[in-house]
Order: sequence, then C-alpha cells, then structure tokens
Amino acid sequence: MNGTVPKAGLARRLIVVALVLTAILISVMYIGLAVGSAGGGWRAVLQILIGSDEAHLLHDIIWRLRLPRVLLAALLGATLSLGGMVFQALLRNPLAEPYILGVSGGAAIGAIVGILLGLSRFPGVWMMAFAGSLATLGVLFLMAAGRTMLRANTLLLSGVMVNAFCAAVIMFLVSMAQDSRLHNIIFWLMGDLGNATLGNTAILAATVLPCFILIFARSHAMNLLALGSDMARTMGVNVGATTVLLLAVTSLMVSATVSYCGLVGFVGLVIPHMLRLVLGPDHRVLTVACILGGAAFMVLCDVLARTLPPHGEIPVGVISAMIGAPLFIYLLRRSKGVDHG
Repeated sequence: MNGTVPKAGLARRLIVVALVLTAILISVMYIGLAVGSAGGGWRAVLQILIGSDEAHLLHDIIWRLRLPRVLLAALLGATLSLGGMVFQALLRNPLAEPYILGVSGGAAIGAIVGILLGLSRFPGVWMMAFAGSLATLGVLFLMAAGRTMLRANTLLLSGVMVNAFCAAVIMFLVSMAQDSRLHNIIFWLMGDLGNATLGNTAILAATVLPCFILIFARSHAMNLLALGSDMARTMGVNVGATTVLLLAVTSLMVSATVSYCGLVGFVGLVIPHMLRLVLGPDHRVLTVACILGGAAFMVLCDVLARTLPPHGEIPVGVISAMIGAPLFIYLLRRSKGVDHG
C-alpha cells in the first residue's frame, strides 16, 4: 500500500505538469503559425488548420513554411533542454550541457566537414555530426580518465577546453570555405531554421523521439545517480552502463539536431535549471517538463527571430543567447540564495 501512494502521486503530478506545459506549447506554436511577414490573423490560421480555407494563399505559407519551422523549433528546444538535463544529472553540475562540454561543437565540426564535402543533409551530414560528437565524448573521457569512470569536475573542465578547441577548428574550417557556402555555414552556426521542411522534420522526429522515450525510461536511474555512484550501485543501478547509454543517446539526438539546425546555446542550461527550481529534482517529472518546456521556449525564440528585425530574420541562436544568458545568471543567483537561506 505504501508503495502505491507515491506512484499514484507521481502519476497525478506528471499529468498536471504535462497538461499545463502542453497547453503553453500549443499556444506558442499557434502564435508561431499566425505571426510572419505575410500576415495571417488568428481566425484565418485556425480556418486553414481545420481545412476550411484551402484556396487562401496563406494556406501554402503555413503548411510549407511556418508549420515545418515551428515543428523543427519545438524538436530543437526539446532535444537541447533534455540533453542539458541528462548532462547535469550525470555530472551533478548545473553548468553541464552539450554546448558547454563541447559535444555540440564536435557535432558542428563533423557537420561542417560534411557540408564542405558536399554530402546530403541526411544521412551524410547527420552521420558526420554524430561521429564528431562521439569523437568529442571520447576525448573528454580520455582527459577525465581516473579510477572512477566519471569525475564530474574534471570532465566539466575538460569539456570547456574541448569546446574552445572545437570553436577554433570551426573558425578554421569556415576560413577554408571560399565560395557561396561560407555565408550559409556562418548563418547555420548561429542557429538556422529557415530550411525546415516537413520531410526533414519528420526524419529528425523519427531520430530523437525514441531517444526521449529511452531517457524517460532511465529517469529513475538518474534520480539514484544524483545520490552518488555508491548509493546508486547499492540500489541496483549499473552505473557504468547507464552512464555510457545516456551519454551516447544524448549525443545521438544532439548531433542530429545540430546537423539540421546549427549551434544553439543556453537552452540546455536555462530550461532544466529553471524547471528544477519550480518542480524539484525528480527526473521523472523533469524529463517530461524539459521536453515540453524546451520546445515552447525555442518556438518563442524563433517567433522573435522572425519578427524583431524589420527585414529578414535573426538567427535563432542569437535570440536564445540574448534571453538565456541573463536569465541563467538570475536563476543561478536565485538558487544560491535559496541554498544559503
């Protein structure tokens, strides 16, 4: 009887969190469909979505341009937010995320090499990006190798150094591109969602959604890992296998999104940290919250990227950094205040 009460309470909490964040995500996605240089209007968009106004010019704009972009932004935000949560859980450090650790940078190097070689976006550039992220992880493990498999502080500092090295390699590769691909690469590096199509978005969804499910299935193990490796072992968790599995899965989904969308920072820092302050440290709840909350945040960033400049658009990574950096500083100061209080 005692064991069923927490499970029932967890189920109710998951449902409430999922419903609230889903409502927020749907609202933000609807804004993303209704806002744009071609105009639209809330009622016209609703009529097009339900199929009652297929002859309108806005119909093609929404289904061919805005909807794929909104869906891609949602997948990007969900992936980066969830990836940041996983790295923070494994390293027990709020500053850990794929961008800071250099995993995103390694994926970007692989993707740029694929672009320069003229490979197709899928599977060529995606495979190169995944190989780059795995290579970065391998370097991190070699640099942080010790008696224990994972030393959080050493791995984090090693990641910062690897990230700086990846940035230098990226600049070198960009300087080697002397043709029209140079502008595309630079814009892509700052986060580019302008080439979204329903086909590419479907391929990305088929890649990352199984990763979401697998991470949720190991969310309880992450709760135990947060108590320490020794405690997790006594509770029956295979620490080494769980750590490698989660790192590999996270690298897979992050590299897939990087190959499509470029480098976007601070999402994996801000969203998990903010949700952890609000919802607590239970990763079973945080996994669902990070997926939905990160998706809503990135869709909102993309709306701002499309609407703030009078002409053209701003790379979505610029908007996420402008919002995420000061917000993370505030959240970090607030969490320290709570700890000291």
